[in-house]
Amino acid sequence: MNAIDYFFSESKKSEQLFILNDNEQISHSQLYKNVETLARFFNKEIGTGNNILIYSNNSYFFVLAYLSIIKSGNICVPINPAAKNEITGFIINETKPTFCVIQEKFKRNLKEFNLNFYAETDFDNIINNELPVDITINSTNDFDSNKTAEIIYTSGSTAFPKGVMLSHKNLIANTKSIVDYLKLTKDDKILVVLPFYYCYGLSLLHTHLKVGGSIAFNNTFMFIGTVINNLKKYKCTGFSGVPSHFQILLRKSDTFKKTHFPDLRYVTQAGGKLHSAFINEFTETFPKIKFWVMYGQTEATARLSYLSPDFLKEKLGSLGKAIPNVTLELLSDNGKEVPLGEVGEIVASGDNIMKGYYKDPDLTKNTLKNGKLYTGDLAKKDKDGFFYITARKKEIIKVGGERVSPKEIEEVIVNFKDVVDCTIEGVFDEVLGEKIKATIVVNNISDEQRLKEKILVHCKQFLSPIKIPQQILFEQQVNVNAAGKKVKH
Repeated sequence: MNAIDYFFSESKKSEQLFILNDNEQISHSQLYKNVETLARFFNKEIGTGNNILIYSNNSYFFVLAYLSIIKSGNICVPINPAAKNEITGFIINETKPTFCVIQEKFKRNLKEFNLNFYAETDFDNIINNELPVDITINSTNDFDSNKTAEIIYTSGSTAFPKGVMLSHKNLIANTKSIVDYLKLTKDDKILVVLPFYYCYGLSLLHTHLKVGGSIAFNNTFMFIGTVINNLKKYKCTGFSGVPSHFQILLRKSDTFKKTHFPDLRYVTQAGGKLHSAFINEFTETFPKIKFWVMYGQTEATARLSYLSPDFLKEKLGSLGKAIPNVTLELLSDNGKEVPLGEVGEIVASGDNIMKGYYKDPDLTKNTLKNGKLYTGDLAKKDKDGFFYITARKKEIIKVGGERVSPKEIEEVIVNFKDVVDCTIEGVFDEVLGEKIKATIVVNNISDEQRLKEKILVHCKQFLSPIKIPQQILFEQQVNVNAAGKKVKH
């Protein structure tokens, strides 16, 4: 089955609004009709199996493009409009997209790449001049659900991101599991502050489409008042965020904790560990709102485990148990299951596990073994079967829920003329969860403040704002251990 047919299976005739925002309102039935029209157009113009970029903020435009591309049997590649052109260029060069679906306001960002664009007015024209319905698109029954539906780029252990290939089967399986444990219904309305180029954000789109519920966008989270107003205005029953979202709402807002949200039934948190103090602060402030802790990876189509609100106090600090239809094991380096209470790598299996990394068979081979996903996260399991992460095997830093590669930042900084070496690591931050610390080795530290300012100017030329180090230390020697490996502070 095509994933889009699955998402619309219960709602394609529903007149209930799917998007609630005042200037972008659309019902499930009208959205389905527009998706079908656009998918037929894509089939007629380019066939199937082609990579198509989406370069857009969260919007009706993104939703329409995303669903239509996948419905047409082509492959959707959503990318971050705030990414530096070096990263965007890497993705474009690797995927060689047939064309790019782009918001009009962003066209100048990509003018150097010589792409064919489709923007808002193009979509309007296509829908208003609907193609004849006898142009067939993949039928529900004979569609191969193992085909790639999308490629989600996520930071890896190199300077450039890695493309995670997710199939129609992956999207369907993950959506089924989340709907199952959250008990979502058509009455659920969620405020979306997570971007749709991020798998966590997309999972909100998938689940609420499936149950016939509703979504509202908020692309201005840093204006906290708009989030509070939107939660009340749209009578949202759900809210999902990464640790920094909750930390900012709890610690940076004078009004959030004083506001009553009569419709808010639950919140979910993923994208990194939220410290227990913040979870306690939230649940003490809002005792009637259910708080779900979740864990996952892009490679698992977003979700691997959840901690139910029923066990939150008893198992605080745990990532919970596997979601429905997923198996989690803790394996040693030799591939054997570790004894209860000992540390092992989290290894996952299920229909939500990715197909592999795009054009990277070696990395795929190292991460997928016998169909199982080796997450790179180390954990323990208690006698009740609840998992607790102890460390990250992979050194990815999560800043505000966004995955940041230390290698990318290190390569930028060591290209500055006065730098001998650079080590990047994540350190605890109350707001972002982790912030970036740079330990930079230079030969001469005569004017530390001036050197720091020059390096920050250099970083801003090549890195997006979230990747700029917030803490910089200077040294004159590279610290190494007996094996010659760099030692982090």
